[in-house]
Amino acid sequence: MKEGYIKQADRKNVLFLADDCRVPSGIGTMTREIIVGNAHRFNFFQLGAAIKHPDAGKIFDLSADINKQQGIDDACVFIYPFDGYGNPEVVRGLIDKHKIDAIIHFTDPRYWNWLYRMSAELRQSIPIFYYHIWDDLPAPHYNKPFYQSCDLLMGISKQSNNIAKIVLGGKENYIDLDMPNVADHLYKSSLPKVCYAPHGINEKMFKPLALHETTDMRAKLFGENHNKDVNFVVFHNNRNIRRKMTSDLILAFKLMYDKIKNEDPEQAEKIRLVLHTEAVDNNGTHLPDVIKNVCPEVEHLIIITNVKVSPQELNIFYNIADVVPNIASNEGWGLSSTEAMLTGTPIINNVTGGLQDQCRFEDEKGNWIDFDEDFGSNHQGRYKKHGRWVKPVFPASINLQGSPMTPYIFDDRCDPRDVAEALYQWWGTPADVRAECGARGRAWAMSEEAGFTAEYMCKTIGDAMQLCIDNFIPQPRFTMYNVHAEIKKSKNKKTGIAL
Repeated sequence: MKEGYIKQADRKNVLFLADDCRVPSGIGTMTREIIVGNAHRFNFFQLGAAIKHPDAGKIFDLSADINKQQGIDDACVFIYPFDGYGNPEVVRGLIDKHKIDAIIHFTDPRYWNWLYRMSAELRQSIPIFYYHIWDDLPAPHYNKPFYQSCDLLMGISKQSNNIAKIVLGGKENYIDLDMPNVADHLYKSSLPKVCYAPHGINEKMFKPLALHETTDMRAKLFGENHNKDVNFVVFHNNRNIRRKMTSDLILAFKLMYDKIKNEDPEQAEKIRLVLHTEAVDNNGTHLPDVIKNVCPEVEHLIIITNVKVSPQELNIFYNIADVVPNIASNEGWGLSSTEAMLTGTPIINNVTGGLQDQCRFEDEKGNWIDFDEDFGSNHQGRYKKHGRWVKPVFPASINLQGSPMTPYIFDDRCDPRDVAEALYQWWGTPADVRAECGARGRAWAMSEEAGFTAEYMCKTIGDAMQLCIDNFIPQPRFTMYNVHAEIKKSKNKKTGIAL
């Protein structure tokens, strides 16, 4: 039986608000891991959100499937697909029907605006937990009402965790669950709790493979002469949206090609860029046009595939790759970088948001850097030393973007020429050295210090939720005043008139 197992009848019932855990989005993927990894400790009822959800109005019982995955026999996991992001009536109905003990939600808080307007009502009886995701500085003080409405804020990255602390306004306004002897500080405290709970990948799913296990996929991508014709593969696994900077990566690949061609034209023809994304996305760019008109010299070396693949097949893609770049201009975490690390594949990361966590920048004492109010990001390069598995690219420009809903956020853009240089360096690194660097990345990602595995993530989140449920203090909806006493206090001493 799994460690920490609790019988179904004795478990707390948790309502999970997030992307439907069956969809392949980053939010959906992590939600699924959290639910599956904690199904032996909690009963889950998910309001599975999606725009134009095809299953809206249905109910799905995932208990039997999760029993098989987890080796238990009494999981309780139900999905309520919803078109959009829910509403108060639906949540009230689910709370009543399933006797919910806590709510957890995950993704941008604006999608659940209505939830925070209910916080005074809900927190009279149950706590609200937020798996906190935020992409970049400056600290979003406009989020303060959201954060103050939560009993627990679990930061997906070191930066997200630090941002929550800054916005809440100082140590007297929250309890840090990561500090020593935290139990001594929880007694009779209704302050929001915060902790670092990094994204974790299933290390049994994403893992190194032997060369022969990738042969069929190599043949599909590159033809039957793949070993002869291809010797360096760049793999990109991100949605084709503006902030992922896919077009800039294509340009960087072309610049790398030019540099190699000047040295050895034959070797330049043996590199490939595999883009696992939609070729055209209304929120991104028209990639075929970019390639044809901006970088025609490398059109024959670029493969775009949008075929839906299983996690096992995706693992093969990462194993085929020699390097996985993630140059998003802002990023809450960056799952493709962590998936690459777990497969033992070297990475290139833009130094922004959660992408910094995977670089393991270290301070003067060799410690993995942390953030505080005075040092909220390493995007300007205070610390340069990093893990051998990554070549970080520091932003060349830091622009302040915004919208009515998100008034300000940094857009950290790296220069395609810097990305090209990082690609070129990995290309010039002997294959055995690249493999050794990648192995170091996998070992560190799975270490206790990093904790970038699904098992660690689930335990961290499960422990934090249980701790906060056990120490939950209901929030009073109203403040009671003695009217006569208040009038008496407000009387003018000279006139005796109540002011």
